[in-house]
Amino acid sequence: MDTEFAQIDPYLPPVEKPAGLIKKLVYALSRRQFGKVPTPVKVVYARMPVAFGMFVGKIGQLDKKLELPQETAYLIREQVAHINVCTFCTDIGRYFVIRANMNEAKFDALHQYSTSPLFSEAERAALDYVTELTRDKNVAPQTFARLRSHYSERAICEIVWLVASEHFYNLTNLGLNIHSDMLCNIARKS
Repeated sequence: MDTEFAQIDPYLPPVEKPAGLIKKLVYALSRRQFGKVPTPVKVVYARMPVAFGMFVGKIGQLDKKLELPQETAYLIREQVAHINVCTFCTDIGRYFVIRANMNEAKFDALHQYSTSPLFSEAERAALDYVTELTRDKNVAPQTFARLRSHYSERAICEIVWLVASEHFYNLTNLGLNIHSDMLCNIARKS
């Protein structure tokens, strides 16, 4: 590993004791939901509460309106986070998978989705599209055609939305050197 990037601590120090009633409430609600205050809350939200809170809130609102199966949405987000090497994002994604009692074996097999019997042809088409878009920032016409053979136009737009919004989370955490909070371990214990 390149020692230049081996630092574990976030580049900005986490705000452990927030000022203001609303920030304290957000910390308390986060602690209640996750068993601890996630690092992005202490690093980003604490410094940009209105902007970050509103943007993340809007992502959450739009995610609730998705017509894609929840498992498919989580698979897409996790694939993007894996490619972008956002360990916080893969950790919190797995936290939600555990809490929703989804098949963890399927998420464990994500790196071999193209050959694993756990994945449908539709999921493979979506994950090929997501992988290509995330990795190359471009998609071949044949990849899109395969995706289109399995998904409606709305579902395709939802897939693109999931990729784009996951990039927001990934780049926010990577840019500030925020890594896993081991939230998945907390979820397994509860």
